[in-house]
Amino acid sequence: MPTYAFRIVNVFAEEPLAGNPLAVFEDARGMDDATMQALALQFNLSESTFVLPSSRATAHVRIFTPTFEMPFAGHPTLGTAHVVRTLTHAGDDITLEMRVGTIPVEAHGDVWTLQANPPRFRAVAATRADLAAMLVLGEADVAPDPAAPALWVDTGSEQLVIPLASADAVRRAAPRADLLLAHGHTGQRAMAYVFAPDPQSPDPGGARAMVARFFFPKHGAVVEDPGTGSACANLGGWLIATGAALPQRIGIAQGDAVGRPCRLGLEVTADRRIRVSGRVVEIARGTVTL
Repeated sequence: MPTYAFRIVNVFAEEPLAGNPLAVFEDARGMDDATMQALALQFNLSESTFVLPSSRATAHVRIFTPTFEMPFAGHPTLGTAHVVRTLTHAGDDITLEMRVGTIPVEAHGDVWTLQANPPRFRAVAATRADLAAMLVLGEADVAPDPAAPALWVDTGSEQLVIPLASADAVRRAAPRADLLLAHGHTGQRAMAYVFAPDPQSPDPGGARAMVARFFFPKHGAVVEDPGTGSACANLGGWLIATGAALPQRIGIAQGDAVGRPCRLGLEVTADRRIRVSGRVVEIARGTVTL
């Protein structure tokens, strides 16, 4: 019976039992797709990753949620890079081969930074009133600036990005599953990322402070993700799409509403490169025998 080693890491974590947890299988050779999917369901985390050899990057990585494979996701990229550095002694500059292409990742200690793909974006069909109803907020809570509207943004994983009028509105958002499916569906899955500036929580590094939340439906209910690196990258894409002044550095608080505080760093450079960073903490190792 084959035995597979795994590690559990917390990503975007400022302390060991915070952040967004991730299971990383160190060597997935010999696993078929069905086994990877079954293990992701067994662990039942937001994502689990499976490391394989690559001829064009430091490692080939596959990412599975409990129900499907993803082409790219932020916290699995950072967390897996942390494990790959330990396994391969590759140093602080790593490339990971994924379905969306090769993603460069670099480290300063245990803080990892990925560079996302250039953004693609498209308009949202839902009205401001539709989005407010979906989030169970007042229409005034959805940011009214026509130059900075809600958009579909894709830097590796397409998501609905919605600016809200205040940090208080972000904290009050309580989406309805039926309307999330109606207005936040890509054709494959549904989700919404909401954000607003948070002047009461300045980033200690001097970055602009924001608060964000990410919602998706699961088994008829709405689930909240603690820390979403792909959505953070898409926020960078939204800044580019709406003509925001560049460069920008933003510190994003996410996950407090579900008891898993995450702190994400977003940088959009003057030449429009999108960089997402966060601290990775390993908390466990083990094996699975199948």
